[in-house]
Amino acid sequence: MQFAKRTEALNSAIFAQLDQRKKALLQAGRDAIDFSIGTPDLAPAPHIMRALHEEALRPENYRYAIADLPELVESVQQWYQRRFAVELQPDEILSMNGSQDGLAHIALTLADPGDVVLVPDPGYPIFSVGPQLAGAELYKMPLLAENDYLIDFAAIPPAVARRARLMIVSYPNNPVTAVAPPAFYERLIAFAREYGIAVLHDNAYCELVFDGAKGGSFLNYPGAKEIGLEFNSLSKSYNIPGPRLSFAVGNRELIAQLRKLKSHLDYGIFLPLQKAAIAALNGPQDCVAATVRAYQERRDLLIEGLGAIGWPIPRTPATMFMWAPIPARFRSSLEFTFELMERTGVIVVPGSSFGDGGEGYVRLAMVQPTERIQKAIAQIDACGILR
Repeated sequence: MQFAKRTEALNSAIFAQLDQRKKALLQAGRDAIDFSIGTPDLAPAPHIMRALHEEALRPENYRYAIADLPELVESVQQWYQRRFAVELQPDEILSMNGSQDGLAHIALTLADPGDVVLVPDPGYPIFSVGPQLAGAELYKMPLLAENDYLIDFAAIPPAVARRARLMIVSYPNNPVTAVAPPAFYERLIAFAREYGIAVLHDNAYCELVFDGAKGGSFLNYPGAKEIGLEFNSLSKSYNIPGPRLSFAVGNRELIAQLRKLKSHLDYGIFLPLQKAAIAALNGPQDCVAATVRAYQERRDLLIEGLGAIGWPIPRTPATMFMWAPIPARFRSSLEFTFELMERTGVIVVPGSSFGDGGEGYVRLAMVQPTERIQKAIAQIDACGILR
């Protein structure tokens, strides 16, 4: 049997390997403390679950959705107005089956084979996989610690920029956790205008910002709607990753193209899920504040605890992740990941799985309760891997 060449670039080997070794640990009677996959362990708010439950009991909600409910579109409009003071029109909004859906397909609407797509390195894997499936050529933009993990537009060769059709940007950033200041977005929009590049800003972690700061929107900045889209997800903000609820908002021409493509790929979001999204956006927002407090508490515990045993980690400003440099004696993030797992049962993700620029780091998802975090710190200390 022969398979399409486009699938050769798809690589989930590291997560498969981690899962395989985790199962082996558990079968051997050992504990495994998993900081690898970024799936929230916190419960959704009761009013969101109640809306989903009640609507799932209505037989009429099992038909094809086809399009977004008008009240869902209105809820997104009102939420963006309240949260960011951004005014959206109905034709500037499109729901998606999670941001992964949009990220996998957006390049199909913009890039032909051989066109260039600018992606961050390190970066969330689908940022690169989507354009690769479209046949696009990737140009990887380094996110460097010395630049506060911000894209250096001056370092992009003009010849590359002139061939680029799409740039994917994401702050707060997964995996490096960085946030971007207003001046960055102003430069981004000017650069995109100069070269005629569409911008996709993935804003999945806009609510998970710590130390009293507030996340913003790319669409807050003059000219953003003229050149780009923003993806915003309910998964992490409201602890509902399973239902797959997110939105593309912004440039109406880009929305129209994505809507046209998606009309051939799916039949809209299950109606009870749309009703749950309406409940999340319109209901009490104290659940979001509680989630932020929980992740900040976990962040502080990890930074203080790991720092005290000899693993200093920069202070995470946002997201549900930590981006941690590996101890100096290890040759690679993969080597450290597997040795840490074998000696302690603590599971992290090697930075190299996010691109060449992630080498020398590991990512920790803060998806364990405080008592499990304390246990992980104690086990790392006891095994001596940091010494």
